[in-house]
Amino acid sequence: MKKLFKEFTAFIKRGNVLDLAVGLIIGGAFNAIVKSLVNDVLMPVIGLIGGKNVALAKWVIVDAVLDGTGVVTAPEVAILYGSFLQTIIDFLIIALTIFVIIKVATGMQKRAEMRAEQIRNKLRGEEVVEEVQAPEEVKVPEEPVVIKPTTEEILLEIRDLLKDNKTEK
Repeated sequence: MKKLFKEFTAFIKRGNVLDLAVGLIIGGAFNAIVKSLVNDVLMPVIGLIGGKNVALAKWVIVDAVLDGTGVVTAPEVAILYGSFLQTIIDFLIIALTIFVIIKVATGMQKRAEMRAEQIRNKLRGEEVVEEVQAPEEVKVPEEPVVIKPTTEEILLEIRDLLKDNKTEK
């Protein structure tokens, strides 16, 4: 039992579990915001276009049975397709939001990794080359390699020119 408790404690102390808990709490709050958006903003507009309250839309299969005093003895059997439509809209908004958040986070992570690689290359003294993705169909012609003289070679050439210049005078 102690071993199980130690493993559980180690599991709880990991950052992933805490991140998951925070994500669930924020997700619950976000779900409430989306439900309010759909129920209080979108559905009334859709209902205005359709001419009725969509959230209450239903298809009655069997009507309710009333006794002589008007009390319901057997409730109606109905398919609440308006409520189902509302739930689908909730889902689509949440899915779109998650998609956008993941897309932005992935892009930011790629940019951060590229920047870190550039910094590592600078620290190693390598030339930093921006990564550009060209389509595979386009063939870029190779530029001829120009061999540049070293600093020593340039200095020797200057020295020789100065010597020649002195001897001419």
